[in-house]
Amino acid sequence: MWAHTKETQDKVTPQKALEYLKEGNLRFLNNLRADRNLLKQVNQTSEGQFPFAAILSCIDSRTSAELIFDQGLGDIFSIRIAGNVLNDDILGSMEYACSMANSKIIVVLGHTKCGAIISACNEIRSGYFTALISKIKPAIEQELETVANRNGSNYEFVNRVSVLNVNHVIGQIRQQSQILRDLEQQEKVLIVGALYNIDTGVVEFFNNQRKHAI
Repeated sequence: MWAHTKETQDKVTPQKALEYLKEGNLRFLNNLRADRNLLKQVNQTSEGQFPFAAILSCIDSRTSAELIFDQGLGDIFSIRIAGNVLNDDILGSMEYACSMANSKIIVVLGHTKCGAIISACNEIRSGYFTALISKIKPAIEQELETVANRNGSNYEFVNRVSVLNVNHVIGQIRQQSQILRDLEQQEKVLIVGALYNIDTGVVEFFNNQRKHAI
């Protein structure tokens, strides 16, 4: 499999980009990999890159987007931060990916048993990390299903917060970025959420608001 060119990238629709990611995760689950020559992709991408997707995920060492979606060099923009939260720099990176580099999909990818989510649920205070996980607080407040054991030891609670956090970030993207909002309304870009299960390797894609699968 070769690296994307401008011509192949131009032919990718937002829906097709989503299908590429789903197909890649299926290969990952079946321990299959697309037949690609990475060294050749190094040469092919040396003069430019044409990624079809931008993925915001957690820094967790188990959640490399390139691996779990079986993508090669030049295929995706990978944006990583603890808790897959949003800030101005990340939003600017997304705008660059879609409005300048012509990526067709933004995925906000959370994951189960997330350490940043667990820390936020436990109200951890530690240096700069404190401010980072404070961005997860709105998702914790939105989780109304859990009455008892609302802490990081309750993985059901943690995973529900992870889903809500993904949807909260998607809402922030739409609210804060006129560029991305316009591209989505023009159907040039798809913005979706997803949750990676670290126990199974499965990525569950959401609709844009709730956790119903696409």
